[in-house]
Amino acid sequence: MKKLATSLLSLALLAGLGIAQANAQENHDTAGAEAHAEGATPHYPIHHPKNVKWSFAGPFGHYDKQQLQRGLKVYTEVCSACHSMELVPFRTLGELGYSEAQVKAFAANYQIQDGPNDDGEMFERAGVPSDHFPSPFPNHQAAAAANNGAAPPDFSLLGKARGITRGFPQFVVDIFTQYQEGGPDYIYSLITGYQEPPEGVEVAEGGHYNPYFANAASLAMAPPIADDQVTYDDGSPQTVDQYAKDIAAFLMWAAEPHLEERKRTGFMVMVFLVIFSGLIYLTKKSVYANKEH
Repeated sequence: MKKLATSLLSLALLAGLGIAQANAQENHDTAGAEAHAEGATPHYPIHHPKNVKWSFAGPFGHYDKQQLQRGLKVYTEVCSACHSMELVPFRTLGELGYSEAQVKAFAANYQIQDGPNDDGEMFERAGVPSDHFPSPFPNHQAAAAANNGAAPPDFSLLGKARGITRGFPQFVVDIFTQYQEGGPDYIYSLITGYQEPPEGVEVAEGGHYNPYFANAASLAMAPPIADDQVTYDDGSPQTVDQYAKDIAAFLMWAAEPHLEERKRTGFMVMVFLVIFSGLIYLTKKSVYANKEH
């Protein structure tokens, strides 16, 4: 009876913490928007990232390979014009369901700088699976000069590097729910969060208002994608919302390609610990069963 009461109390506490965090987040978003509109110093981001349902969330989460293939398509047709992915080799695309021949053909679409040759000169060649996604710019300075002084970040680890800190009590709930999707939530919210600035808010020339941006109320990157810009072959909706979900999921995979294996290993470890604890308990009872206490 005591265990039942304790369990119910724990569930009630978690539910209460979740409701309190939801109210706190709503108050934060409202207060941040009002403070920004009135000219006061707001806290960024003005709005917390939206919580999206991901297939890879939770202890048994897994990647949706079809979604990852769509995300790769969005990256290659849109994002790769500005963003590099220099830590991701082409050969890892085989994990998305592509054959070896398809990976080779995909890599060959890129021109890779190599060398020096026997004459001491650099040269370009077609990519091979062992190569990494190249940068669209020769150096950081060129990237910044082409984008209003703000060099686009590399996408290799963006799915894990981005994310907004969730305050108390939400981080306590996150321990039990194993929330690790802060990066994809942030990327999705940023892509879909562009809007006209509220009345009284001035955005610097070349900036674009986005209340989900972590560092300011506006950023140099214009809305990166529009409806029907990328054609899907599987019949998925060709909307900004779907594009944002697919590229966010793809970037999560790029940052943590072994997520599924890690979760399987973690589950087996937890099962082992439970069994091991049970054996230790039974051994203790057996050893001390006939001992006087």
